Amino acid sequence: MKGIAPPSASGRETPGALSPDSRLLTPPGARSPDSRLLTPPDALSPDSCLLTPPVASAFGRTIRTIADSLLSVVLAPACAACSRPLTEPTLGPVCAACWAAVVPITPPVCDACGDPLQSWRLISLDSGRCPRCRRGGSRVARARAIGTYDGALRLVVHALKYDGRRSVAGPLAALLHRHGRGVLEGADLVVPVPLHRSRRRARGFNQAAEIARHLPLPMSLALQRVRATASQTDLPAAKRHANVRGAFALARRARVHGAVVVLVDDVSTTGATLDACPRALVEGGAREVRALTAARVVSRPR
Repeated sequence: MKGIAPPSASGRETPGALSPDSRLLTPPGARSPDSRLLTPPDALSPDSCLLTPPVASAFGRTIRTIADSLLSVVLAPACAACSRPLTEPTLGPVCAACWAAVVPITPPVCDACGDPLQSWRLISLDSGRCPRCRRGGSRVARARAIGTYDGALRLVVHALKYDGRRSVAGPLAALLHRHGRGVLEGADLVVPVPLHRSRRRARGFNQAAEIARHLPLPMSLALQRVRATASQTDLPAAKRHANVRGAFALARRARVHGAVVVLVDDVSTTGATLDACPRALVEGGAREVRALTAARVVSRPR
């Protein structure tokens, strides 16, 4: 499989405060703070007619090149993923090579869990599901991820989650929008998987919410984590479902009745967390629950 190009500007900014990466996700037709530089001359104000698009574009590239050079010399920033020196630090904390090294999950995949399959023959022609999903009873109707939880994608997710590089969330959301478009189509809102208040206080932010706010649907904090749980990464797969069972509840003012809800998280390993969250949403009247994660641990070949 070939690597994918660095994420481009796609998706729609959700209501709220603008993040440093929000301009990457400005919808077509909407104006970002710098959009006047790229607007056709007849739409500009009289005193801005000197900045025609080609001139403005060249001017912007020159300024960015100068800024990159100064930052590279003065700060010598390193890529948050590979730790190599950043040649274009104004474009974000992850270098273009690392973004290009992210390998997406491609068909054939199970229509339900999104796991890649070795052959189309492993999918039921009637349901489009793999054998495990046909046997199981997951409340998640459809799940997708950008790629597998390894290599460059794992490093990028760690930069967001453990190093606090929150500006990475915007480009991750752009990739998630591109590769999870089918999950977002027809949905009403996105709901980030919540952290317990103690963990959120320690980390300072919820990485799932940082990603979700950049997706092109309204974000709702419809779920709350009602009890602290051990970190899933510290537990064997057999104990993860029990660890999060009953850990989530519908938030007091949540409105999900009749809605198609898309859960958003950074990583899916065994799927235990994504299986535990839908119960509260369905009990609150959600019509369907889907899921998007930046990365997933792929099950062994089936």
